[in-house]
Amino acid sequence: MRYRLDSSWRRVDKVVIAGSPLRLFRMSTGGAQVIAMIEAGEAPDTPSIHQLLDRFVDAGALHPEPGDGPFTADDVTVVVPAYGPLPDGFLDALGDLQTVIVDDASPTPLRVMTRLRTTLLRHDTNRGPGAARNTGLAAVTTPLVAFVDTDVTLPPGWLEPLLTHFADDRVALMAPRVAGAPGDSWIAGFEQRHSPLDLGDEPARIAAGTRVSYVPAAALVCRADVLRSVGGFDAGLRFGEDVDLVWRLTAAGHRSRYEPASVVLHAPRTTVSALLRQRFGYGRSAAPLAQRHQGALAPLRMSGWSIGVWLLLALRRPLLALGVAGGTAVALQRKLADVPPAESARLVGLGHLAAGRQVASAITRVWWPIALLAAAFVRKARLPAAAALLLPAVVDAARTRSAQPLVDAPLSAAEQMAYGAGVWAGVMREREVGPLLPEFTTWPRRGGG
Repeated sequence: MRYRLDSSWRRVDKVVIAGSPLRLFRMSTGGAQVIAMIEAGEAPDTPSIHQLLDRFVDAGALHPEPGDGPFTADDVTVVVPAYGPLPDGFLDALGDLQTVIVDDASPTPLRVMTRLRTTLLRHDTNRGPGAARNTGLAAVTTPLVAFVDTDVTLPPGWLEPLLTHFADDRVALMAPRVAGAPGDSWIAGFEQRHSPLDLGDEPARIAAGTRVSYVPAAALVCRADVLRSVGGFDAGLRFGEDVDLVWRLTAAGHRSRYEPASVVLHAPRTTVSALLRQRFGYGRSAAPLAQRHQGALAPLRMSGWSIGVWLLLALRRPLLALGVAGGTAVALQRKLADVPPAESARLVGLGHLAAGRQVASAITRVWWPIALLAAAFVRKARLPAAAALLLPAVVDAARTRSAQPLVDAPLSAAEQMAYGAGVWAGVMREREVGPLLPEFTTWPRRGGG
């Protein structure tokens, strides 16, 4: 077993700062030697060492890179929830994998001709993708089940990088990277750059409140018995059933991982209205999810000190904001006495910058109706609202040295507002305000991680 360092990884002697959310690890001399081996690319195989490294894996600071796993493609059954005809070539991409297709009451019943190892099941009424996947799961006899949606293209070799991770008995779910499929339309290009299904090129653990807090069910590989033990997908959710499943698996003590070495392609929306309807639907799932997972849907999660810095900037008090930021750097250094002052200052600076990005995202994504009303009636609110809308695109353009983020900005704002409209619609329907409420934290305890 080898390990990959997370991009957040920073080590200073016997202290490591890494993970998502960011954590501080203090190590013994022996522990520091083990970590030095990992940094050098070595693969220790002592059980006691793996117990130590598991702490880093569970924190999202290290990512396993198994060489081999106990399963092959013969141990996998693919379950396909379907509504309407299957795309041309879809079944061919599955090769000779055992397959269960669940026709979720398509207007014209599906037929699967001349394909071996394929079972076709049908619902008499449309019950949604979660229920269709559960019906397919009930028919699975292999130890692993792969859920694949009909708008997903499976390139050769997509399955193998996921199977190796099941060498870890705690891993219950593996998710590939779901990239936007190439297309000639400008919407296809936009989705390739901004799809909410594409979670990037870095591996991660999947858990609420982390960098990768959810994965789409467009393509997943899971342990069939573990899914049955937690009740499968929540059939009452038309959107967000995949998010709910991952969080329930985590709560039950299982691991879910995101592996971008496996890439599948998702068909883009064909029109702007279709794209905005999709984002609206995603937003509507926030309130039902918040009812099931209290606190997990907060639109903003940060230190109260950071929100103070940005509130002072919004009130046009830059010197006071700078003073608070400097004070937090001093306070953190006192809390983390074994961390060099320069590192504490770096953590504080990056933390406040990241907080600003979160604030801007919360305003444009969830709180935009409030921001719009404030801007209409309070003159001083107009500049902060405009900054929240424009600055992220400006920063991305400067970082990438490309004008593309500025070109994409209008549609990016529209899709975020569509998501926010869905959030408010769900909040009013479910009478659940969790997706609207921020969550504030404080500094770590003295000597704490």
